[in-house]
Amino acid sequence: MYGWNIWEAGSANDFYTAAIVSMSKSWHNFWYASFDPAGFITVDKPPVALWFMVICVKIFGLHGWSIVLSSVLFGIGSVYLIYKMVKPTFGPLTARIAAFFMTITPIVVTDSRTNNMDATLVFFLLLAGWVLQRAVRKRRGWLVLVSFALVGVAFNIKMLQAYMVLPAMYLYYWVASRQNWKRVLTQTVLATLALAVVSLSWPLAVDSTSKSMRPYIGSSSTNSVLNLAFGYNGTQRLFGQTTGTGGTFSGMGTKASGKTKTGAPTGGTKQGGMKKASWRSPNWAG
Repeated sequence: MYGWNIWEAGSANDFYTAAIVSMSKSWHNFWYASFDPAGFITVDKPPVALWFMVICVKIFGLHGWSIVLSSVLFGIGSVYLIYKMVKPTFGPLTARIAAFFMTITPIVVTDSRTNNMDATLVFFLLLAGWVLQRAVRKRRGWLVLVSFALVGVAFNIKMLQAYMVLPAMYLYYWVASRQNWKRVLTQTVLATLALAVVSLSWPLAVDSTSKSMRPYIGSSSTNSVLNLAFGYNGTQRLFGQTTGTGGTFSGMGTKASGKTKTGAPTGGTKQGGMKKASWRSPNWAG
């Protein structure tokens, strides 16, 4: 269901497709998630989800289906993780039911068939939850660190949205852990440090680079990843000040024309004086 007809995906979300094409051109663009081949401006998200999409494009070539392939695989992986998380406590039947209902949830299906970041985000957050469950059952402190580090990876997929699961993770670990409270407290502090280190590794690396040596951070007001994380992708979304400008796309229902596309993916309205960003390449094929 997730992969059916993805060969007619066209350019999916044109805004991120343009970035995928640009990122496949050079390591510089790959690292910074550059929207344009010249490395002038980045997209409005961190690069981790796009990295997986670029890898698929480098392996299989640039096609509509290769652009969304990683989302399809992460969507399938998320269903499997739901099964693995439910089964130990409630048994295989309940786990199958849980996995089935996640499989057919409309927004899950939709996100698994696009080149947006959500399917990748959900997978890494579920993986973090599954690892934390194993850490509690096996009493392995290092797995607690891995679990929170995975949330840090998710932060570099869609920023503060990844942190929405943290209250539940902290509460679960404190309630479910069978170790003494001092050890639980120590592991919680270390896990939080792991979360912070992984979360901030890419943003601080980018922000510490001279602005003349890197692209402008798209949708930020100060050319800073941290400003993007806590502003445009943080408080502005939390309080409804923005709905995002990641571009629009027609979805998966339109059949491809079968012709080679020479038109450029076109982004949405951007901040920083960039009214509408666009890019053209004669080698782009839908």
